[in-house]
Amino acid sequence: MLILGLILFGMLIGAGAQLILGRDGGGIDWTMAIVAGLVGSFVGGLLISLLAGDGIELRASGIIGSLAGALIVTALWRWLAGRSKAA
Repeated sequence: MLILGLILFGMLIGAGAQLILGRDGGGIDWTMAIVAGLVGSFVGGLLISLLAGDGIELRASGIIGSLAGALIVTALWRWLAGRSKAA
């Protein structure tokens, strides 16, 4: 059940990152949302939570870090996709 919750949380964070950065083609790319949300949440959320001294508990610093990580992963994904189309 925990894994399903993590996937859903990552999907929401990834979709939020796409909404903040602007959507390509008018819809949310759910594959990118899941990957960016999970990777961003793991790296950004864990790093910010540990730096803030919150530990591994769910707190605002972890959610903000998760969103920041997902924004970075989404922007990098789009940049790499744009580069491969131009080549």
